[in-house]
Amino acid sequence: MSTAEYEDVSMMEADLAMTAATSARTEMETRDVSVWFGKRKVLEGVNIAFPKNTVTALIGPSGCGKSTFIRTLNRLHELIPTAALAGEVLYEGNDIYSPEVDPVHIRLKIGMVFQKPNPFPSMTIRGNVLSGLKLSGMKRPNHDDIVEQTLTAAGLWNEVKDRLNNAAGDLSGGQQQRLVIARSLAVNPSVLLMDEPCSALDPGSTLKIEETIRELSRDITIIIVTHNMQQAVRVADNTAFFLATDGNPGHVVEQGPTTEIFGNPQDQRTLDYVNGRFG
Repeated sequence: MSTAEYEDVSMMEADLAMTAATSARTEMETRDVSVWFGKRKVLEGVNIAFPKNTVTALIGPSGCGKSTFIRTLNRLHELIPTAALAGEVLYEGNDIYSPEVDPVHIRLKIGMVFQKPNPFPSMTIRGNVLSGLKLSGMKRPNHDDIVEQTLTAAGLWNEVKDRLNNAAGDLSGGQQQRLVIARSLAVNPSVLLMDEPCSALDPGSTLKIEETIRELSRDITIIIVTHNMQQAVRVADNTAFFLATDGNPGHVVEQGPTTEIFGNPQDQRTLDYVNGRFG
């Protein structure tokens, strides 16, 4: 083999190794995802890769499709009448919309935390944590350990460990949101979706949720919709900027490391948005 041929083979092997490494690092990925409600197209051609054990922030003005997009990532979108989707949503390399895939299983592996805390208010704190296990029929032993571990991971254990049998409705809004996070963690997800989880919370509670997000990202992949630019900078490793203009569907204008999106964006529209000139 000549030197030139050897170099070509070596470069090819390096490219293959890099591709394999990138694939191994990617927890989820969307490929050319477009979304409709009836005849109205609300998202077009969204391609985003979500690296394993990172936080990705989805930012952009209201109405650009961020919340719609995040609901496609665990098949909640399909529960809306007239909803339709084209493209692929890959989790661990497999399309979650394939006919043979059980959506219930997907929603266990890809959990969701909504804008407003939604614990079962009359159920106990302990009962809330374990409710996901019971509703899904998932059997995990050592419930006491699960309660402590998930509440600890959600940053709530020290605040509630002496009142686990109290009603969840007795908790503050910020505590309820962290309880919901603990409930999501009890079913052992790989990915946690968060749709503006702090928008209804005070600054102190927001800070605790952000600390929880950073801690959780050591073990799971987190995708968060936020309108708070400072929050995106504080918690996200990567950021995708969505925009919809002049009646056109929402799309991703720019994406990349958060430091680049906020510090050195390549598109003027991104620069204008992150600097508060619109939105």
